[in-house]
Amino acid sequence: MFSGFEIWMFLAGLGIFLFGMHMMEESIRLLSGAAFRTFIRKSTGTNFKAIFSGLFSTAILQSSSAVSLMVLAFVGAGIMTLTQAIAVMMGTKIGTTATAWIVAVFGFKFNIDAFSLPLIGIGGLGIILLAKSPRYVNISKFLVAFGFLFMGLDYMKTSVDQLADIIDPADFAGYGVLVFALVGLVMTAIMQSSSATIAIVLTMLFSGVINFSSGAAMVIGANVGTTVTVLLGSIGGIASKKQAALSQLIFTVSTAIVTLIILPLLTWFVLDLLGFHDNLVLGLALFHSIFNLLGVILFFPFISKLAGFAENRIREEVKEFSKHIHKTDPSVYDAALEAFRKEIARQLRYSFVFISLILRPDKHGKQISYDELLRYHAEIFEYYTSLISHQMEKEESEKADKLLRASRNIMNASKNIHDVAVELATLSNEIDPFHQRVYQSIDGRLSKLISAGTKISQKITNKKSPEQMQEVEELHKMIEDEDKSFIRLCGESVSAKELKKVEVTYLLMLNRVITQSSRMLIFSIKALVEQADPVDE
Repeated sequence: MFSGFEIWMFLAGLGIFLFGMHMMEESIRLLSGAAFRTFIRKSTGTNFKAIFSGLFSTAILQSSSAVSLMVLAFVGAGIMTLTQAIAVMMGTKIGTTATAWIVAVFGFKFNIDAFSLPLIGIGGLGIILLAKSPRYVNISKFLVAFGFLFMGLDYMKTSVDQLADIIDPADFAGYGVLVFALVGLVMTAIMQSSSATIAIVLTMLFSGVINFSSGAAMVIGANVGTTVTVLLGSIGGIASKKQAALSQLIFTVSTAIVTLIILPLLTWFVLDLLGFHDNLVLGLALFHSIFNLLGVILFFPFISKLAGFAENRIREEVKEFSKHIHKTDPSVYDAALEAFRKEIARQLRYSFVFISLILRPDKHGKQISYDELLRYHAEIFEYYTSLISHQMEKEESEKADKLLRASRNIMNASKNIHDVAVELATLSNEIDPFHQRVYQSIDGRLSKLISAGTKISQKITNKKSPEQMQEVEELHKMIEDEDKSFIRLCGESVSAKELKKVEVTYLLMLNRVITQSSRMLIFSIKALVEQADPVDE
């Protein structure tokens, strides 16, 4: 039955299309730096703005999965609320329909060779001849990617055209729309790209292999299939990431169910009322946009309730973060103060984990959110109030105060770095050598502080250690030296006219936050070491 179907031509076309999609996404991401990351983070003041930011970012980046995974990282880092995340991911569903429109409008109306070959040729030459300019190299890669997109589509169309001569669409008449929806879901889950699935569906529809209703059902299934990537991205994450993934799954599946129920009505609306009988490909692209827009309209009033439902179903484990203080009676001063000191050392290590996650959001392993840090600090403060409520000696009271100040410094440093998380992400994605050096300076000093500070806090004993005090002083000197080097680097760039005055002010302010936060963390380490009992003579 399929003897005339050139399977290798189809697979080659699919591979070229997917490669083009991947290259396009990567080149746009590098061209934009962290602009979309910043845009998504800052454009979520209202649910409407959040939906638009998801729509716009996905339409440009050509990947709803990439935007959704970005959102999961923001939620996990505690810099985006669950309600904001749901709204952004709802917007990605509308934004992802841009690919269907591009393929439907350009992929079947033009001579693809005349369209794709010049793009690949010009882009390929640009990659070689403009290799010294990262910006122009990425523009060239974008041109090549766009050309590959349509070259792959042409290969798939040619192979499916041959299949259309063999297969009678009536052969599929017995299969219900649920079967086609399931096929679309599985294809997307396997290829990790709804755009590729929709391109195949549009190609089959154009060649007459399937009818409009079957194609529509496959597009609905592809829409659900994109959630697989998000669900995988939430595995092993904290509760808020799982809540965001569950919310998107509920929204997407519910939209799919509603659309399948009213599919005959939507088909009539697109083909008969709007008159797309003569252009089924464009009609399917329109259908894709309509049913995603319909889902957003239906769920828009219930975004907060959806967030509440997800939070109730996946509860953040309510636990005491403390390991030492909740086991120690605050009235037993000696034991209580030592437990208090060890607890703050543990708080310090959790703060280091949190800062590491801001520097590298995709890092796996132990994770903690900003909200959890706040609750941990609250537990420590609550114990402090119990501790000082008893009649303590002046020396013991002063020791408790100094330890609490260390805890507050840890929390303040964490908050400062939490507040500049977007700026750090923006800087990390800049591609010019100067900004890369700037980010490496900040990342390097924080990484050294985290590594050395964690080791010191893990080795803190109940006796003062001269060796540890020496390590703390060396750490402090490193931070001060790095601060001076950073200021010198910015000064040299201004003198060489490589940097605008406004931009250098922004970088110096960012450096000030990092330096002050580092100092607060070092003062906390110093206090933890100093407040140990003196060594016996």
